[in-house]
Amino acid sequence: MAVKITSVEKGSAGSRKGIKSGDTLISINDHEIFDVLDYRFYADSDDIYLRLLNAKGRERVKHIRHCDGADSLGLNFDTYLMDKKQQCRNKCVFCFVDQMPPGMRDSLYFKDDDSRLSFFFGNYITLTAISEREVQRIIDMHISPINISVHTMDPALRVKLMGNPHAGEVLSIIDRFSDAGIQMNTQLVLCPGLNDGKALEYSLDELSKRYPAVQSIAAVPVGLTAWREGLYPLKPYDRQSAAEVLDIIDAFNEHFAFFNGGKLCYPADEFYIKAERPVPDVEFYDDFSQLENGVGMWTLLRATFREALAQLPEPTVAKRKKVFIATGEAAYPLLAALTEELRQRVPSVDCKVVCVKNHFFGESVTVAGLITGKDLLAKMREEETADGYLLLTSAMLKSADEPIFLDDITVSQVEEQLGVSVVVVPETDGRQLLAEILGL
Repeated sequence: MAVKITSVEKGSAGSRKGIKSGDTLISINDHEIFDVLDYRFYADSDDIYLRLLNAKGRERVKHIRHCDGADSLGLNFDTYLMDKKQQCRNKCVFCFVDQMPPGMRDSLYFKDDDSRLSFFFGNYITLTAISEREVQRIIDMHISPINISVHTMDPALRVKLMGNPHAGEVLSIIDRFSDAGIQMNTQLVLCPGLNDGKALEYSLDELSKRYPAVQSIAAVPVGLTAWREGLYPLKPYDRQSAAEVLDIIDAFNEHFAFFNGGKLCYPADEFYIKAERPVPDVEFYDDFSQLENGVGMWTLLRATFREALAQLPEPTVAKRKKVFIATGEAAYPLLAALTEELRQRVPSVDCKVVCVKNHFFGESVTVAGLITGKDLLAKMREEETADGYLLLTSAMLKSADEPIFLDDITVSQVEEQLGVSVVVVPETDGRQLLAEILGL
């Protein structure tokens, strides 16, 4: 395979060597280039030879001494991956994308299952879409860590959960990675009555046998929207069933720690909230390796907020008046408690936490990251927001470059319709949250 170069940055090593837009990159140091992973790996060498074809099909070789890596070459391609994203081949009974309402932007319906996105951006892969070439490349390049959606270590149950006849047999790839010393973070999306209970105990036991290659296990409750007509009948976790999951994980971690000196499995914050149990302190989460899975977010936000609060000088006076924090039902109790702690320390603070129910996806969806612009606007219109400040978590928006909600309503539209200044705060950064509330 070869990849076409779409542009070359001026002043770059590639430009100085006469590489041009329209040239095709065939290989680096005789290694064929299929995608960004090959490109970045083989370009990371002091001396490189690039084999190219020009627009007329003429082959040439460019030698670059003292190469400072792929970025110094200045070569740009059609897409970041230099290839198409690999699409998911499963039909998981708990798939959130299948529960999306119609009429949303196309990208929200795309299910990726791409090992390259796992390495570069931390995405989780199921191993059902990975080729033998990719498996061997991960081993040969010793790419770590790889994030794997396991869900269960029972092959037959995995086939049932994921709707893919190959879902069980590909579990053997975990052993290949383990034997090669590839580190793995794993996740189990738990569905009541399917892969919890005895099935969860089995999965935890089997994954622990792959330690230390398996570095962590996240246990995440299934997310269910109101858009499930015709899908597999699932029920959400309640207080009792969530508590049973926590009990299994606590017992497993206690046994694992006795032999290994630490924990391996980390439940998502939602399990503690549903079970009405205290969310653990910072020490429980070690290096917070599963933060993106909603594991330890409450704790990290709480800890960093309280640290910043303890460091406020005396006296501190709030500079901002009329501050609102909009959040989902799950995070509301925590943010309400933290702002009350702040009010005790700084009586002049003027801040209200507003709980936004999710009518778009259904009220069983309680996380702030799935609040739409429409639901936010409807709730905030009940408040006297004009000339105030509205603090939102970054999880609500697509990205810093594209500040839009899931329903494509923009931050600018929210500001205009509510007459507020919107401030976006990283979702676990309690220090910045405190600073924005006070206007420091």
